[in-house]
Amino acid sequence: MEEKTKKEIELALIKRAVGYDAKEIVEEFAASEEGEERLCKRKVTTKNFPPDVTAAKLLLDMRESADLSSLSDDELEAEKIKIYKILEDMKNENGSKR
Repeated sequence: MEEKTKKEIELALIKRAVGYDAKEIVEEFAASEEGEERLCKRKVTTKNFPPDVTAAKLLLDMRESADLSSLSDDELEAEKIKIYKILEDMKNENGSKR
């Protein structure tokens, strides 16, 4: 599997594992006298998707399958910082107050 695809899957799993908010937009259109459609109502709601235990378990299983015992303390610390940064970026991106 391509490295970019693996990273996208990992990011999606992290997002699902920690939960996120998503905006949902519903628009209603009506036909005008000229036969054109015009927007008459627009509703924007924020849906909350709570943390998913299955995604968290899958992430942990994926991490455990990697041989972390061969990493140095510095490499482990760098991995920890990377994960924290990904989680913080996702939190900021979604405007979540968690």
